[in-house]
Amino acid sequence: MTWKSIVEYAKALRKFYLAASKKDKTGILNEFGRVTGYHRKSAVRLLLHPPAGRGCRRGRPPKYDRELVRPLVKLWEASDCAGSKRLQPFLPFLLASLEDHEELQLDQETKEKLLSLSAATIDRLLKPFRQRPLRRPFSQAQSLTSIKALVPIRTFGDWREVKPGSLQADLVFHCGESLEGFHLTTLVAIDVSTGWTECEPIWGKGQQRVGSGVHHVREHLPFAVRELHTDNGGEFLNEVLYTWCKREGIHFTRGRPYKKNDQAHVEQRNWSLVRRLVGYDRYSSKEAYLQLGKVYRLIRLYSNFFQPISKLTCKQRVGAKVRKQYDKAKTPYQRVLEAKILTEPETQEMEKLYRNLNPVRLRAQMYAELERLWKLAERPGSTASSKTATRASAPGAREPSLQAVRDTELR
Repeated sequence: MTWKSIVEYAKALRKFYLAASKKDKTGILNEFGRVTGYHRKSAVRLLLHPPAGRGCRRGRPPKYDRELVRPLVKLWEASDCAGSKRLQPFLPFLLASLEDHEELQLDQETKEKLLSLSAATIDRLLKPFRQRPLRRPFSQAQSLTSIKALVPIRTFGDWREVKPGSLQADLVFHCGESLEGFHLTTLVAIDVSTGWTECEPIWGKGQQRVGSGVHHVREHLPFAVRELHTDNGGEFLNEVLYTWCKREGIHFTRGRPYKKNDQAHVEQRNWSLVRRLVGYDRYSSKEAYLQLGKVYRLIRLYSNFFQPISKLTCKQRVGAKVRKQYDKAKTPYQRVLEAKILTEPETQEMEKLYRNLNPVRLRAQMYAELERLWKLAERPGSTASSKTATRASAPGAREPSLQAVRDTELR
């Protein structure tokens, strides 16, 4: 029963309760407790002392007023709707960044209240704003699993205490509902130690193009690459990438077939950075390829500098349950600085870049570019030309000039 229904029920019984004998009062209290679930003492208090006003609230008075919700929602949206356990430890840094760029101005008392919020309180205050649909519907696509035993296997248990520079990489297909014909792909690479993530659009899924994308990701990383781990797809397990890793001194490993846990870190980023934002539509045009590049340049800055992540530190089985403990949520940028792997000029350059980034404006630009990308999607029944995809996938077809330059980097 709702609180309003309980009050109305108590109001209807009150006159009978006051006029009843001791024996009859016992019966009324028993019935009231059976219907409402109230303890006898609580029922007696409610029947003898009705609520003072229409807006009466049980329990202690609220500590956080409604004025605190507005800035909290703005901070939450600036973090791209991060979960409360990731958002709560990042609030001081995010609030300082928004104030530096004059996106949010608060008095000292409000700031102290915001920074004292617990994760559970943040969840409670944001609950009315969380009910939002996905940006794009699901349309499951199959994966290619051409297995070539060129590199050693590395399982999920071999990723403890890895150093910065240990990458997991995967390829996400932008093929819509069918794998037939030509379509664009996205190369996702994440550093397991720091969580630093790079996304690179790929013109198709050819070995040379994917290898060039890996080389391009390496150039964008703020630290050197030590290890590379992929799945068993033929776009990775081939002579091109294997030879390149051997020449550059990069330890190349792969996961077990059909065991996605072996590359769980990059699988998480496939959803949070590609599927959740870009979606499941089909893209196969040069315009979509160039637009994907613009989107990923913004996502790179936003996710690495303003998206805190928590890492699993301990896992313990108690009976049928598994208890997991996580460290304090930090952004990949913060973890890179804490790792002390950058030189002093590189550290100063990254700090300068961070201070110049406005998370609110960056997020708005990111979604504006995503809107332009979604208009280029080829959906069933749309007027998008299929000839472009046919010509692009044909041998000897002309490629975008930007990709042609990248294809030569690995040679």
